[in-house]
Amino acid sequence: MTEILRYRDDELVDHPAVTVDAFLDQTNANAVRVEPGDDARALLPHLDRLALVEVNFPAFGDGRGYSSARVLREAGFTGEIRAVGDVLVDQLAYMRRCGFDAFEPDQALDAGDVESALSRWPEVYQSAADAASPIWAKRHGAASAG
Repeated sequence: MTEILRYRDDELVDHPAVTVDAFLDQTNANAVRVEPGDDARALLPHLDRLALVEVNFPAFGDGRGYSSARVLREAGFTGEIRAVGDVLVDQLAYMRRCGFDAFEPDQALDAGDVESALSRWPEVYQSAADAASPIWAKRHGAASAG
């Protein structure tokens, strides 16, 4: 197993995630794994009992997991959202913007490459699930303030 890259201050959830269907059928699970065909909106009524949502990326080209993370964050989920599977270093910054705060890639990532990928672009161009303000809004706000 590769190292889990976490950008959180809470404790690591140490029990396995169950499928969305299994989670919905029980009351004692607090970790769930969302597969590409699952609808993350099914979890919205249960966010208060979730500590971890793993989102599986079986192939780097399958981007459905980005939507799952954003749906959960925009609904107010504050627990850990972990991207697992075929996660590549050049996807990390985009995944963070969608709400992921932990990564468990199939292949180990170089720590220097990870930090470079996450800090490469100090400004963003569109709104996302994170709190970053798009550069156009900063420019527009500065022009109207003067």
